Amino acid sequence: MKQPLHLRIAGRVQGVGYRAALQIAAQANAISGWVRNRMDGTVEAVLQGDSAGIESVLAWARRGPPFARVTDLTVEAAQGEFDRPYRGFDCLPAA
Repeated sequence: MKQPLHLRIAGRVQGVGYRAALQIAAQANAISGWVRNRMDGTVEAVLQGDSAGIESVLAWARRGPPFARVTDLTVEAAQGEFDRPYRGFDCLPAA
């Protein structure tokens, strides 16, 4: 299992079903981790899984669901508390 990736997605990504749709995309690609809204209006996620599944979810994350407008997607290696094994894919409370 590769190191998890930490994502930050900006744009019109809250109130448009982005988190639920990302969770579905992750589960469909056997990706573990989580997604949550941030108080600054962005969405944050951690993805862990095989390369093909990660690439598929990243491609989806750049578009998002129909009413989203993604303006920026930052991807970096998960650090600190985010760098751990994950089981399943959760939708967490806003932070």
